[in-house]
Amino acid sequence: MQPVDLALCLAIDVSASVDFAEFGLMVGGLAAAFREADIAAACAAGPKGGVAVAVLFWSGSAEVAVPWMRIDGEAAAGALAEAIDNAPRLPQPGATALGPGMVAALALLAACPAEAARLALDVSGDGAHNQGRPPGPVRDLGVDAGVIINGLAVLNEEPDLLAHYEAEVIGGPGAFAMSCADYADFAQAIRRKLLREIRGGALVA
Repeated sequence: MQPVDLALCLAIDVSASVDFAEFGLMVGGLAAAFREADIAAACAAGPKGGVAVAVLFWSGSAEVAVPWMRIDGEAAAGALAEAIDNAPRLPQPGATALGPGMVAALALLAACPAEAARLALDVSGDGAHNQGRPPGPVRDLGVDAGVIINGLAVLNEEPDLLAHYEAEVIGGPGAFAMSCADYADFAQAIRRKLLREIRGGALVA
């Protein structure tokens, strides 16, 4: 894979708190974001002309849902959207093992086949960590390795989840956490989050 301006791992919560309708809204919203012209244009706008993206689903365990793809325009972004739409729900619904999910996501970033100017982990979920290795120390290891970790907290289950993400998940220069009220709002929130990450932290209206 040719060098990229950003390697971005999208780590998506598929734990038991996410029912199948919510899973459809989340995955559909993520796919729809990559069909937007401004997302595709942002991916191609940097000096290296592309962004590498992979998608990880996590619960009590973690599985790669979409392997690394280089996004350098609308055709590649559309292919990624199609792959996201068709990704099976693996692993099975279980605990919200946020720390182990982040470990798997950082390992996936380390295995990115493209040389990347920036590394980012995008964590989305609707619950606080409740199983396995805690996320805070994992976050610190990622930051030490040069990864910027951002979060999107879906507040339908836990109204205080944003504070948990701010304290235990995000880290690195310019790291940020966002929230949305529920999965119906996920598509718009993830679009704003992706633009901010791809453009290097600029706020998006």
